[in-house]
Amino acid sequence: MSKVDNELKCAVVLVNLGTPEQATPSAVASFLGRFLSDKRVVNLPRILWLPLLYGLILPLRSRRVAKLYQQIWLKGGSPLKMFSEQIRIKLAKKLAGKYEVYLAMTYSEPDIPNVVQQVLAAGHQRILLLPMYPQYSVSTTAPVFDSYTKSLKNAYNIPELRLVKEYYDEPAYIAALAHSIKQHWELTARGEVLLFSFHGIPERYARNGDPYPQQCEDTAAKVAALLGLKQTQWRLCYQSRFGKDPWVKPYTDQLLTQLAEQSVKSVDVISPAFSVDCLETIEEVSCELRDVFMEAGGEQYHYISALNDSPEQVDLYCQIIEKHTQGW
Repeated sequence: MSKVDNELKCAVVLVNLGTPEQATPSAVASFLGRFLSDKRVVNLPRILWLPLLYGLILPLRSRRVAKLYQQIWLKGGSPLKMFSEQIRIKLAKKLAGKYEVYLAMTYSEPDIPNVVQQVLAAGHQRILLLPMYPQYSVSTTAPVFDSYTKSLKNAYNIPELRLVKEYYDEPAYIAALAHSIKQHWELTARGEVLLFSFHGIPERYARNGDPYPQQCEDTAAKVAALLGLKQTQWRLCYQSRFGKDPWVKPYTDQLLTQLAEQSVKSVDVISPAFSVDCLETIEEVSCELRDVFMEAGGEQYHYISALNDSPEQVDLYCQIIEKHTQGW
């Protein structure tokens, strides 16, 4: 294919958060340092935060987190990277001849600047940037845009850009989540309560205008409605809080304890903010939070996997790509 032909095609760049290159303390420290030093992620004064991060948090957390990664590590790497790459491969196959599909990571390799350079070297002048975050947040989607624009700081010919800001209410996304839950119920005894557990953000982010909590609420309500659930049959909550600042509530661990104390014996938990399974879902949501529920008196706890590289997820991204590239 000639360079001229490539210019007529759109390059789709999928972007996920990132992952350590290896399940070792040094690799985890490198990844977490890159991630947690981003002002979008931890919005604290640098003069206070960075010494604390590099002097105390990383030395203490890296070994413990590395052990957790070792428990979930796959032959080809971390689940987040493996599932994201499988999605890219399947999309590239379905969209062959019309789009070139790339995968980038915000805080690890292949990073956004290097992928953007690959796209430009291939001759593309149209880029669809598709962060793999259904709900927008200043701590996830915004850093993707930051890194993209920074990568073009010295470019002479800037490509045309379209950014998929969010897809939290896309009918295909809602339907895919509902289908995943129904599939789980067909294979496993249905729990008394379905929990939509989203990754949390600090309350002050929401007060400053981050629409993430509202979008999470909308996603959960739409899926619950499609499933025909009564209000008593589902709950929304947030996990993964970090630090001493208050985060958006209710907290998943506290809600699980309350449900158990209210004689709820079985729950199903899904984490719709994650497009693919990763350390947070496999270790925290599937294991740690299960222990919380069981220790409080619960009897059955089932985690419903992320959409990962399922046909529904691939079809969803195909629809999003077609929608956002109309006119190109």
